[in-house]
Amino acid sequence: MGGKATSRGRVRRLLRGDRGAVSAELVIVTPLLLLMLLAIVQFALWSHATHIAQAAASQGLAAARAQGGTAAAGSASAQQMLDQLASGRLTGTSVGADRSATSASVRISGTTTSVIPFLSLPVRAEAAGPVERFVPMSPAVEEPEP
Repeated sequence: MGGKATSRGRVRRLLRGDRGAVSAELVIVTPLLLLMLLAIVQFALWSHATHIAQAAASQGLAAARAQGGTAAAGSASAQQMLDQLASGRLTGTSVGADRSATSASVRISGTTTSVIPFLSLPVRAEAAGPVERFVPMSPAVEEPEP
């Protein structure tokens, strides 16, 4: 019986030195896990804001490239969609639209809402396409008869 008591005593002496080690490890690991969780949430917000900006750019392009459309109409349409969808998710937005005789483009930029302090991720989206216009068929081209 004396052998069992001394071996228990040795085990207790060995484990006594590790007392509180789990608490120290948790103090180090927990903030890192929380930071990683916040980084995942921040990336999800950035991705969502990018999709909102792309949808607004596409909406603005549809208005700008329509026959009789203008760059101002495209910009206003994109801004209206941003006002509806991006409240709180996308800040500091700027909308720019260009239209020429053959093409139109809409650009949107801003920053996403920050979950991690001092981290601001830029959001940019652009949509471009040809302008819708009526092109009359030339009289020299005739359709073949069946």
